[in-house]
Amino acid sequence: MAEFTLVVGNKNYSSWSMRGGLMVRIAGIECEEIVIPLDRPESAAAIRKHSPSGKVPVLLHRGLAVWESLAIAEYLNDLKPEAGLWPSSAAARAHARAISAEMHAGFADLRTHMPMNIRASYPGKGMAHGVRADIERITSMWRDCRKRFGGAFPRDDGFLFGTFSAADAMFAPVVTRFRTFGVALDADSEAYAKAVLAQPAVQEWIDAAKNEPWLIQSYELD
Repeated sequence: MAEFTLVVGNKNYSSWSMRGGLMVRIAGIECEEIVIPLDRPESAAAIRKHSPSGKVPVLLHRGLAVWESLAIAEYLNDLKPEAGLWPSSAAARAHARAISAEMHAGFADLRTHMPMNIRASYPGKGMAHGVRADIERITSMWRDCRKRFGGAFPRDDGFLFGTFSAADAMFAPVVTRFRTFGVALDADSEAYAKAVLAQPAVQEWIDAAKNEPWLIQSYELD
């Protein structure tokens, strides 16, 4: 039995679950996964068996429950500081945490009108009031990180801080939203989005999402 267990919701719809799942992959730990389908009569009770907040993801380790994606990132970073969840320099690390916290707390219009649905394709939909401003802020952060930090480390794989980090995990669900809704991106943001989608852990999550049998009707805009 694995030392760690990660409890997540539907991989097709749950952006926070995706973030937690990617954090675990970056840390390189062996982890059992429990998928609880969301928006079903039994979902809340099933999640509360594992998560004090009643939300996913939650990481279970030696009797400890760690919920919230950023808390999971910090816990894994404490356990595996060599894994590269956060950049190695203090300045880059502070910036990575700042943009991750902004992603965690903000962009309500984007979340509301462009819900994560990896299997779907809704080009032209979702561009409600406030969504364009959210997109512009997100892509400006991407460009700024790539310009300031992308080439600042020995290895640059096209991610915000060179190699795939917790900050990229925070924005990976946004990349899938942009693909689902056909959001046109500037050249630098498009290059970054392609790097994220090509990352093996992201691709594995996407493949699993496409093969899930569950449907949440409120996320289906057809």
